[in-house]
Amino acid sequence: MILFYAGVAWVAVWTIFRSPALDYRLVMLGAVLPVVELPLGTGPLHTLLAPVVALIVVMAVTQRKRLVRRRWLGLPIGMFVHLVLDGSIARPELFWWPLGGAGAFGQSLPELSAGIWLLVGELIGLGALLWAVGRFGLDDADRRRRFLHTGQLDRTIAGEEPDAGC
Repeated sequence: MILFYAGVAWVAVWTIFRSPALDYRLVMLGAVLPVVELPLGTGPLHTLLAPVVALIVVMAVTQRKRLVRRRWLGLPIGMFVHLVLDGSIARPELFWWPLGGAGAFGQSLPELSAGIWLLVGELIGLGALLWAVGRFGLDDADRRRRFLHTGQLDRTIAGEEPDAGC
């Protein structure tokens, strides 16, 4: 379930924003973060409240720090993507907590109800990660080093002009 969220979130967010300057490591971290609730069952990280609070914190803490904000926005974006990918968005009592009550807390994670599709999802995630590595030239040591250090993609490989993107 880790590869699925990390890989699909990276590719989906790239497809939507097309920003080589976004920190895609934090996008992937945000997409995987709700999985930490695995031992306890569903909890606040599977609700809309968690990424909204994360977004508010990022926006409040990074006022007048555009580059820092750009980096940290990846975390709540990844958390939002997770809610869509795992189907939490289709469970109103969980998604809208605390407005829908806490009755959904402690139930099994939506990720665990996938059965054999969990393996299929991991294969899809692996494929997405491999596609991204090839698409963004991360087989090149310098590009890979930059990505691992900053989470950013090479603008020339990403298909953006140097002054384009966010």
